[in-house]
Amino acid sequence: MSMRANRVAEQMKKELGDIIGRKLKDPRIGFVTVTDVAVTGDLQQATIYVTVLDGNKDDTLKALEKAKGFIRSEIGQRIRLRITPELLFEFDESAAYGNRIDDLLRQINKSSEE
Repeated sequence: MSMRANRVAEQMKKELGDIIGRKLKDPRIGFVTVTDVAVTGDLQQATIYVTVLDGNKDDTLKALEKAKGFIRSEIGQRIRLRITPELLFEFDESAAYGNRIDDLLRQINKSSEE
């Protein structure tokens, strides 16, 4: 990613956290955290990685997909870009993967102590 794409991604991450946390009133959206935003080099598409602490992941993803137009228009107003990127929402599985590795390491340490 270029330097400009990185700056746009970081700004979008900040703004998306605010928009999802404060502006969206859909009850299907639980406590959502935007963990990362990946923007293509031409700034045409942005993949937003989210984690959900409470609530159903599938319902949350459906609600975010439904609110995609509103979120995109809010991003367009807050960030001055010629073209607002197309938004793609995905779940960030890295937290679950990290927890799984942590559990495995604990089991290994526990078995070596015994």
